[in-house]
Amino acid sequence: MGSFVSIGYGNIVNVERVVSIIGTDAAPIKRMIQSAKDNGMAVDATCGRKTKAVLVMDSGHVVLSALLPETIAKKVEE
Repeated sequence: MGSFVSIGYGNIVNVERVVSIIGTDAAPIKRMIQSAKDNGMAVDATCGRKTKAVLVMDSGHVVLSALLPETIAKKVEE
């Protein structure tokens, strides 16, 4: 069984499946999020809050989180 990390509001992901954790400031990232939503590959784990981090998974899914990328990265390191 893999190791898991909390991405906020009771949501967790398998760390071994995460390719990258990125912020949402850049326009290409916003386009990637919209494309994933259009293709059914987005998992919204923000619970209605503003998306601050995007986790790109090895399956091609993108997981949206309301936590900052730095916060998630610190949790992964622990």
